[in-house]
Amino acid sequence: INQISSLRLDLQDKCEKLLLTDLLKIGLPVKQCDTTSEKDLARVFLQRLMMLDYKARYILVQQSSPDVRNLQSVPGSDNCDTEENDMYQLMKNSANIDETDPSHIHPMDVQMAVFHCSDSFLKQKMITKLAECQYALPLLVPDINTDKIECPLWTFRQIIKTWKKTEMKGNVKTVTMKSMPIYKAQTPMVSFFRLGSMSLSKSQLMNALINDRHNTFFHRNCRGSTKSRHLMDGVAEIAWYCPAGKDNDFFTDCIAFCNLHGDSLENGKQREILTEMSSVIVVLVPTLNNKDENWKVVLELMKSRKSLICLIADDSCGARVIKHGKYQMGLNGKNYADISDQLKEIIQKLLSGSDKSFQLESMAKVSKITVDEDEEVCKKGKNAFMEIVESFKEMDVSEIKDKFLPCQGQLWHDWCKIKKETYHLKGQIEKERAQKDEQLMELRQKQSACTRSLADSFTKFILACLTSEEKKYFLTWTQVLIDALSTNSVSLVLQNYNATWSEVLDLKRNHDKSAQLKQKQTELEQLSKKLQSATFGLEHIFREMGQIYEAHKTLNKLSQGQKPDWTKYPELAADLMISGHPMELMDGDAGHVPLKWISSLLQNVIKKLGDQRVFVLSVLGVQSSGKSTMLNAMFGLQFAVSAGRCTKGAYMQLVKLSEEIKDNYQFDYILVVDTEGLRALELAGNATLHHDNELATFVVGLGNMTLINIFGENPAEMQDVLQIVVQAFMRMKKVKLSPSCVFVHQNVTDITAAEKNMDGKRRLQEKLDKMAQLAAQEEVCDVECFSDVITFDVQKDVKYFAQLWEGSPPMAPPNPGYSESVQELKSIILSKAKQSTGITLSHFNNKIQDLWDALMNEHFVFSFKNTQEIAVYRKLEVQYRNWTWALRSEMLNIENQLYPRIEKGQLDKVELSYLNKEMSETYEEVTKSMSDYFEDDKDKELLVQWRGQFENKIKEFHEELVRGVKRKLDEVIEQNNARKKLDNKKTEFENNLLQKSKELAHHLKCIDDEEKLEAQFNDVWSHWVKELTSDTKPIENINLEKDQLVVLQELGVERGLIDESKRSERYKNLSNTGVYSHYVTAKRNMRVLHSTIQIGDFSHKEQEHIRSFINKVEQECLEAIKSKPVATRGYRSTYLQELAKTVKQRVKDFESRKKFTFRKEFTVDLSLHVFDRAEGWIINSHKIYREKNDSLAYLDIKKNEYYNIFRSFCKGSSSAVVFGEIMCEKLKVSAVEAVCNKTGVDIAGEMKCSFPAFNGNRLNLEKNVLASLAEKEDFNRFISYIQNPRNQVEAFIEEEVKKYMFTTQKVKAQNILKKNVEEISRVISQALFEATDEVKKKKGNIEMWVEEFSRKLKPKLILDTVSCQNFSDINNFDFLKEEIEKGLESITTEMSELSLEKVNDCRQKPDQILIDQLCNCCWERCPFCDAVCTNTLKDHSPEKHSVPFHRPNGIKGWHKRGTVDLVIDFCTTLVASDGSFHPKRDSKQAVPFKQYPIAGEPFASWSITADNSKLDYWKWFIWRFQMELEDYYKKKFQGDGEIPQQWKNFSKNDAIQSLNEMCSL
Repeated sequence: INQISSLRLDLQDKCEKLLLTDLLKIGLPVKQCDTTSEKDLARVFLQRLMMLDYKARYILVQQSSPDVRNLQSVPGSDNCDTEENDMYQLMKNSANIDETDPSHIHPMDVQMAVFHCSDSFLKQKMITKLAECQYALPLLVPDINTDKIECPLWTFRQIIKTWKKTEMKGNVKTVTMKSMPIYKAQTPMVSFFRLGSMSLSKSQLMNALINDRHNTFFHRNCRGSTKSRHLMDGVAEIAWYCPAGKDNDFFTDCIAFCNLHGDSLENGKQREILTEMSSVIVVLVPTLNNKDENWKVVLELMKSRKSLICLIADDSCGARVIKHGKYQMGLNGKNYADISDQLKEIIQKLLSGSDKSFQLESMAKVSKITVDEDEEVCKKGKNAFMEIVESFKEMDVSEIKDKFLPCQGQLWHDWCKIKKETYHLKGQIEKERAQKDEQLMELRQKQSACTRSLADSFTKFILACLTSEEKKYFLTWTQVLIDALSTNSVSLVLQNYNATWSEVLDLKRNHDKSAQLKQKQTELEQLSKKLQSATFGLEHIFREMGQIYEAHKTLNKLSQGQKPDWTKYPELAADLMISGHPMELMDGDAGHVPLKWISSLLQNVIKKLGDQRVFVLSVLGVQSSGKSTMLNAMFGLQFAVSAGRCTKGAYMQLVKLSEEIKDNYQFDYILVVDTEGLRALELAGNATLHHDNELATFVVGLGNMTLINIFGENPAEMQDVLQIVVQAFMRMKKVKLSPSCVFVHQNVTDITAAEKNMDGKRRLQEKLDKMAQLAAQEEVCDVECFSDVITFDVQKDVKYFAQLWEGSPPMAPPNPGYSESVQELKSIILSKAKQSTGITLSHFNNKIQDLWDALMNEHFVFSFKNTQEIAVYRKLEVQYRNWTWALRSEMLNIENQLYPRIEKGQLDKVELSYLNKEMSETYEEVTKSMSDYFEDDKDKELLVQWRGQFENKIKEFHEELVRGVKRKLDEVIEQNNARKKLDNKKTEFENNLLQKSKELAHHLKCIDDEEKLEAQFNDVWSHWVKELTSDTKPIENINLEKDQLVVLQELGVERGLIDESKRSERYKNLSNTGVYSHYVTAKRNMRVLHSTIQIGDFSHKEQEHIRSFINKVEQECLEAIKSKPVATRGYRSTYLQELAKTVKQRVKDFESRKKFTFRKEFTVDLSLHVFDRAEGWIINSHKIYREKNDSLAYLDIKKNEYYNIFRSFCKGSSSAVVFGEIMCEKLKVSAVEAVCNKTGVDIAGEMKCSFPAFNGNRLNLEKNVLASLAEKEDFNRFISYIQNPRNQVEAFIEEEVKKYMFTTQKVKAQNILKKNVEEISRVISQALFEATDEVKKKKGNIEMWVEEFSRKLKPKLILDTVSCQNFSDINNFDFLKEEIEKGLESITTEMSELSLEKVNDCRQKPDQILIDQLCNCCWERCPFCDAVCTNTLKDHSPEKHSVPFHRPNGIKGWHKRGTVDLVIDFCTTLVASDGSFHPKRDSKQAVPFKQYPIAGEPFASWSITADNSKLDYWKWFIWRFQMELEDYYKKKFQGDGEIPQQWKNFSKNDAIQSLNEMCSL
């Protein structure tokens, strides 16, 4: 063994076994040639065996080709008659050839070496595959190092054999189908021994008895056989003959045949064991004489009670009876066919009179051998499950399931039924919805109350397993023993089912529509239910665990302290899935996906493996078309194809890529999804079609690639399958999913005929194109051929498969061509997978949820919501906010540098190119950050679809930002130009005032009294002002109220209407009022109400239109007035006149589209409403204009400054001291302005980054606004939000900024202010030092000093123009510096005491900055419920509008036509219901809610997915403010709008929590 296994076959040392888990990894392609290197021999043998290639046994070691030039010639004579001599030389050399060529390994030595070096699970898999290949299996194996003999009973545990027993009862032949685990089968056994050496092959003879077309037992004439073998002598192999119930069967019942290899004289112990277990013994002897050892053995057998057939090699006699049960037959001169025919006859005769039977399990009781199952860890696993079995011993399978798996039975089926009904609600939808929810909860409570569940015991034992090996044994035993429980009952039901199904087909074929057909169909249905009850597997235990978990999870049953067992279920299932065990994805019996369970399972897989990328391979095809068999052969998967079961539902299994190929792929696992077959027999008619469409759409949507498995060449069957598949792919196209596909055409008669294959592909292409056109009609899609739906190449994406069996089952081995096809298909799949990045497990988890939710809603395309895409898009929105903020904050800094320079007259032009240049570095950083995000993020495959859109949006945002700042700065420049005359006067004023102050101070130096000085200054100040402004006219205040009255009267409005409106102040709340009916008059011969409206009634809907109209007019007028240059050129009454005319025209336009007109009062109120909204801005802008353009106002501001100068001169201060004071005053003004503006921007930035409501996307802001409204419980705020959400959002931002600055984060805001004060003080000190030093070096004057100082302050600080005309005598700049430094200390102290209120009043207000940043988004409203779109981008086409916070329509006053009953239906529930609506009041055609987009705009531009009214927020709002809403709208929540009792259970905390849940979906 050491020589063969370790040196020759490259196997591991015996202490390190070959592992099944390593074999199941996807590795290098399997070599299909018949030779390989010694190193690869074992690996290739195992890989090909796993793929059901029975030729794996015949792989030879590659021989190096001999060089013809080096071959030695055979010596011979030169005479002409050489033939005889040549023949002599040939015989001579032949005799010298070593027949035991050491370079060649016997094939059975390879098999046994691998067997010895494998762990027990690989052994079991290997023996199971050998059985599938119809090979004999090792029954007794001598230990290589000791004299012990082992029976590997464990390896037989997963083999199931099926056969048909034929019996004659009288003249009637009955055929009975049997299917069972082979270890349980009680069959007669025929054992073959060889005594001594002989030329005839015993194994070859046995093959002729069992399968004359297949070498079940390896023999000397098989390919690769050698005389030297090391590991087979003493091995007893067993094989079973399984009849097919046909006339040409060799035997009528299952028989075990056992072959003891080698000379049985040398293997006495094995011979004795087999003799004891056998019904018939066949002995082959070369000769018989009483002097050799053979005689003794045969004599002993003759004396025993066992039936004996003695075959003598040197005897030519025919078969003869020596005595009862003892036969003798000579072999000399006979061929194998003759011998086998006679043997079959004798064996059949002997067995007919024998009652001795053999059962594999009985080997465990034989004392002379060891059994592999005696190993402690194996026994422990078996005993654990046997403890569980004790509880349901002697019970029927259906009874076991009902009693010990109660959660998945009727309770689960009822739950699924009710759940599906929630997608077909009619009538009082929300009330019915609430009732269904209550029923679902009751069923979950019943499930959680089930205590006697098999899942609990199962979990307890698994958790008790200390090692992974213990766990594997326990699971395998569970699978084995459960299969054994159900196999018998399943096979009986299947037999009856097949017979009944055949009868039904016959009746249908004869177009028989009699009662008999109905009766047989009923029988078929009952048998289908029986089959479902009789099926029992490990998957049912996991299904039960899933249901227990879902029940408790739904009820949130988490006790304090130690976690209950059910919380460990997902982790347990995750461990099994990681180890390669298939897990049920869709329950095939209930036809439902347990979403909570699957989600938790996958989350636990992610927790253990990380969020790995997987390539999802889905498989679809007709039932019983060999899908699972193909997958098992291709990937060594464990999908159930045994125990008479077809795959039910859908299963998923992880297959890991091996280290040797992993680097070639962008994922680490292939996740295979196998499904139950399409066109399942258990379903009929429409149920089949709907089920198949549902299943196909589900698995096609999940897969990165879908294998479509077509079986046979039946055109009708193929057409049905193709139509289902094409429609599924078309749905994927419409929801922007793009899987690839490969068609596998199995069971094709002649796959080698290239012409036939080409023709087949052409016909397939034609069928696919036709199906695509048909599906396009149903799915309303413009498609001409299949390639329009999915990327498909008929030459590369179609694979033809040979028939699975080489002959007729059950004795037929798999077709080697099938294995080759499997390998080729695997290569195609892996080649295509190389080009894919796969998806993450978390994405796969989300996909399951999305696809299933959409399928439940039936109208898949309209209902599909790609949660992963939504999550990735929301993250992208957050990044977009960060990128735009980076640009905005930099632009604000640039604005803060330029604004004071322009304002102080130091800059009179700003070019776009300059602004672009200043922004270029930040813009490049943002574009690089954006590029990195799209290229490096883990979701880059999903992000790529939005890259172009967002790059354009950032570019547009940047351009608009630059243009916006240029416009703002141009306005300031325009203001400066408008007041240049005043600015010129200002310089004159300042010089004159300074000179006058100096002269006056010189005359009054003797006065020390401060009051007298001030009185003197006041006396002369008024004279100075009068003198300086003698030629200027003051700007008067404005009287808006008077102008409003004049403007309206000029438009023909009566004074009384204006006075009445102003007195009542009703115009102030015009946009928030709920009722406008008193403003409306019906047009002649027209009615206000229209009969075609179904949602609410006409008058209310029109009132909503009116409110929307008011808001639009208000917005338009505000934008118009804000475009006027009031702050630069002052107010004009014509501006109000323009607004009034706009209002009048808009009212006229609105009326022209309606069947009613407005009363005069409406136009008056709307005009006053617009004036009222514009008033604040006009007054504030005019105030700015007046302050900057009125000479008197300017001089009034300067009075205090010049009094201080005057006082300094009076006290004898030098010019340097006075100039220092002037400089400090100017520094203080500029510094305060710079500090406040910088602090405003910094606080906005800090809140944008760290304040939860502001640091996310638009959805996050909306969530926080709603949470804030709930916390305050202020009905008026709610109404304000419902009527005008933008105003409320802006108010929320203002309120939160105020709270942040003055309450919650006051210290942080003060620290930001303090930091900016310190920064500006540092800039001033630095500039002061450098300017003074520079002027001293250059020996400059005061003007140079001022110029240098101003330059050094830039760009942080912009100093106002300083006149040096009266200070030319200053030349001691160090003294000047010291004086300014003294003042600077005072300035710094004063700035340190700046209040945050001052910051909030500055030009760069934090709240306005944040409003500009956060409200520059989409504000479109849902056409059903008026909820606002939460997309962060203002124009986000082609992305549809969406919002997770939809709400009942009654919130905005909608009520049922002709009643006062408010509506409580959510539009997210309506779109899942069977109801319909009229999109317009004059629509004649009603549109089903489920297909709302076909109603056209605005419906088509919205994505409203059914969420089953998950948002508890608005349910809480309605019952909390029921009275207020009823009073506000003068309607009632009654009748169909009665509030469901369940809504009254929601608390405020529930409401707020539901917002978080909806945002996390």
